[in-house]
Amino acid sequence: MNPEKDFAPLTPNIVRALNDKLYEKRKVAALEIEKLVREFVAQNNTVQIKHVIQTLSQEFALSQHPHSRKGGLIGLAACSIALGKDSGLYLKELIEPVLTCFNDADSRLRYYACEALYNIVKVARGAVLPHFNVLFDGLSKLAADPDPNVKSGSELLDPLVLDIVTESNKFDLVGFIPLLRERIYSNNQYARQFIISWILVLESVPDINLLDYLPEILDGLFQILGDNGKEIRKMCEVVLGEFLKEIKKNPSSVKFAEMANILVIHCQTTDDLIQLTAMCWMREFIQLAGRVMLPYSSGILTAVLPCLAYDDRKKSIKEVANVCNQSLMKLVTPEDDEPDEPRPGQRQAETNPDDALPKQEGTASGPGGAVTPTERAPVTLHLDGIVQVLNCHLSDTAIGMMTRIAVLKWLYHLYIKTPRKMFRHTDSLFPILLQTLSDESDEVILKDLEVLAEIASSPAGQTDDPGPLDGPDLRTSHSELQVPTPGRAGLLNTSGTKGLECSPSTPTMNSYFYKFMINLLKRFSSERKLLEVRGPFIIRSLCLLLNAENIFHSMADILLREEDLKFASTMVHALNTILLTSTELFQLRNQLKDLKTLESQNLFCCLYRSWCHNPVTTVSLCFLTQNYRHAYDLIQKFGDLEVTVDFLAEVDKLVQLIECPIFTCKNNLPPHLISSWSLLAGEEGRAVIPGKLLEYSLKAAPKSQKADSPSIDYAELLQHFEKVQNKHLEVRHQRSGRGDHLDRRVVL
Repeated sequence: MNPEKDFAPLTPNIVRALNDKLYEKRKVAALEIEKLVREFVAQNNTVQIKHVIQTLSQEFALSQHPHSRKGGLIGLAACSIALGKDSGLYLKELIEPVLTCFNDADSRLRYYACEALYNIVKVARGAVLPHFNVLFDGLSKLAADPDPNVKSGSELLDPLVLDIVTESNKFDLVGFIPLLRERIYSNNQYARQFIISWILVLESVPDINLLDYLPEILDGLFQILGDNGKEIRKMCEVVLGEFLKEIKKNPSSVKFAEMANILVIHCQTTDDLIQLTAMCWMREFIQLAGRVMLPYSSGILTAVLPCLAYDDRKKSIKEVANVCNQSLMKLVTPEDDEPDEPRPGQRQAETNPDDALPKQEGTASGPGGAVTPTERAPVTLHLDGIVQVLNCHLSDTAIGMMTRIAVLKWLYHLYIKTPRKMFRHTDSLFPILLQTLSDESDEVILKDLEVLAEIASSPAGQTDDPGPLDGPDLRTSHSELQVPTPGRAGLLNTSGTKGLECSPSTPTMNSYFYKFMINLLKRFSSERKLLEVRGPFIIRSLCLLLNAENIFHSMADILLREEDLKFASTMVHALNTILLTSTELFQLRNQLKDLKTLESQNLFCCLYRSWCHNPVTTVSLCFLTQNYRHAYDLIQKFGDLEVTVDFLAEVDKLVQLIECPIFTCKNNLPPHLISSWSLLAGEEGRAVIPGKLLEYSLKAAPKSQKADSPSIDYAELLQHFEKVQNKHLEVRHQRSGRGDHLDRRVVL
């Protein structure tokens, strides 16, 4: 500093003392400055007052010399004390140089700056509010200062500023929020503690409505909730708890939509406390805001669904997530579906509301304080994002069982409530739903079947064109399921084009039913283990969910055209076992036992033609339907068949099955025929065909014995049986490389 420079009205002694390294001498100079400024105030000499403040600021507080800066700080504080209530007129000039010193490298100087600001604020009180943002910015820096003395100084200054804010009704909250939003992302634990303390105080002030600005700071609060410091986390929990209490009290004034995606993000964090807190908020939002949350369903499901598979270590999160999931599902109603069924092939693009937050305007308080959309701002359910999320989670093999079950429940719920919208997504969902049938969990498979059954039976799924069948177009060759009239040469009309009806006696399935049956059989064909382990469970469940006659009628019709004859035989055997033994098929068995109606006779014909892939199942079907004379004709043909080990095993199983109640009613198979049939399973893998004994048994049957149905062309059936068995024999010999297979069979 130039000693010859004129610092008037500061005297040379004051200037010299302000530059001294000793605090006591600088303090004496400050007292002289205070006295000098008081005189100027008394004289109303604003020019000199401004000159003193400017000199202390430019020549001292902002000087390159550290002792001069210290002198300038204490001098500015002295000016403020002298000015008293008039200090508000000069606050900008008083505060700015002090705040600049907050960034000084010398920790002692930063401490003196804190001390100086304390004196300035203490005198000015409410007059500092127009400069609050710069003060707050400076305070947040002091709170994060590495020097403990500086932090202790800020701990004295901070409560003073807080008192001024809370006692004033002129606090500019709107201007303060951007600064708060910026500072809330500090990673310094002391700065975070400072921010939390301020928010907690501001939230408690009745005249300050911080809830309106919660969307601005909510993300930052959840960031602070993950702090390593236990005390800070606890403080943040308290703040969030207070906000949530206020939300519950005043839901009509809450900007739910603007905070929805923030919660979605934090519901997916790995921090247990953050995730649980965010999930609790989400639960309250869904219950309070209601349908306002529907546009964010895809994001909510992304966050909630994985939590449903948590184990007991995260039981609390799992329970809250389950409530969120159930509450969100209840928001979807039939009113969310399309008003009119779209034309075939029509596809409507759906926008993803998660990409943009809608305005909160147009909401009103509903029953119980819940926020509901008004007529001016209706909430539309957009399924594109929801279905994408559900599809993704169902495709993830690593996802937990409970999550997969929840996904399937969602799909079922959507097909029930919004079928028209959902059927636009069925083609994309269908493959993964079929794949889910291989799941390890029976409960998952059952829920999956419920969805597939709803798809196959919903009226909304009926179209003129069922679409691609994921293979050869079998629709045009699907027989009309009608019983031929007497005298007709053919059993079934295989040239019909209806193709999608099942039976006049049962409910009509939609366009997806036949596609479902085709793909289910394809899956059984490609995954034989699935057929072996889960096949009976799947088919029995479908018979309960849909209609047993529809299931068996359609599968038989499809298997009639199956090119893989070995699979066809295996599948027919599986279906026959289910038909004969499952309690779920009791009604269908009774229907087939009588063959009194054209529908039941038609069903028998359809089953018979496919059952011909397996000779033993064909005979058992005749026993079940009490077509004993035709069973006799079939057994006569067994002498012309190639008897394999598998054939003998199936015969043995049927012999055992004959003694069960299915075949033991008064109008069933005659005892002599049962005895004769048991001889088919001989010792050491050999077979005996007792033709004469069968003929005698049939002649000895009671006269009350049911005769073959006259409306069925049994000769045609027998020809079909021979034709199918010849194909099987030919294929077996082609595979084994043998020559003339027609003359080769097991010697009897």
